Amino acid sequence: MSPVTALGHAKINLALGVGPLRADGFHELDTIFQSLDIHDRVTVTPVDGPPGVRRLTVAGLGADAVPTDRTNLAWRAAELVLGDLTGVPAVDIHIEKGIPTAGGMAGGSADAAAALRATAEVLRVVTGTGSSEAQLLEHARALGSDVPFTLLGGTRRGTGRGELLEEIPATRTRHWALAFNRRGLSTPEVFRTLDAMRVGAGCVASGDTSELLAALLADAGPEEIAPLLSNDLGAPALRLSPGLAEILRVGESAGALAGIVSGSGPTCGFLCADAVTAREVGGAVAGACCDIRMTATATGPAPGAQLVPR
Repeated sequence: MSPVTALGHAKINLALGVGPLRADGFHELDTIFQSLDIHDRVTVTPVDGPPGVRRLTVAGLGADAVPTDRTNLAWRAAELVLGDLTGVPAVDIHIEKGIPTAGGMAGGSADAAAALRATAEVLRVVTGTGSSEAQLLEHARALGSDVPFTLLGGTRRGTGRGELLEEIPATRTRHWALAFNRRGLSTPEVFRTLDAMRVGAGCVASGDTSELLAALLADAGPEEIAPLLSNDLGAPALRLSPGLAEILRVGESAGALAGIVSGSGPTCGFLCADAVTAREVGGAVAGACCDIRMTATATGPAPGAQLVPR
């Protein structure tokens, strides 16, 4: 059987409200995700050997920072799908990175979602039976908070720890310039810093997504959406990486409608009125900010994890 490839798309949080720490160690979240057309390619190949994942390799953007053992979410995703049936093959996994690592854009979760799709298709062809959509979503929830969204894509509100999803039928194309930092940020450290900042301030109030949700449901334009973008993790990311403030300033001065830290950072996203402005903003940030390793433009919403036609 020939290899099966699936695309896993990056995400950006249009709004991210972080509630208090829960008993299970997670924070209660209220977020609005949007998938972007920047993606990784995950290829799953059946090979000879005992059932399971034989090998995982990585190439592309930031490949040297991606684990190639079972700590990689894509490896664990394939194992979960292979565990759905008996008589399954061994597989090799190859990831071609286009999403920055440790950038707050759910690259590892996107890889896991794509691995779920590709491995399920391998089983469908080899055994005649594949995992159901419900099984894949259950596996996604077991793998991590962002994996269910990267599996489904589009624009969705996420609650709980982000895994409880409600589709938002927002189809208008949004144009983004993205600035990828040379140094990553640890997501747990960003959350710990937020908790410490809130203890110091004596409050744990989280951001409110309701206005943005209403605007998206009304199919509002980018000028109306821009002032409603928010991220509770932006302040702790700026405390840990103060240079992000200059990146945001340059992008907004160059014509972006709004700049935000993406998720836990350090990638910065700039909502723009159109594709031309997005290119101009990306160029301005790349030319002015020494901490930037590269910039890119993107549009959203994009699909969830999807098979590449063979």
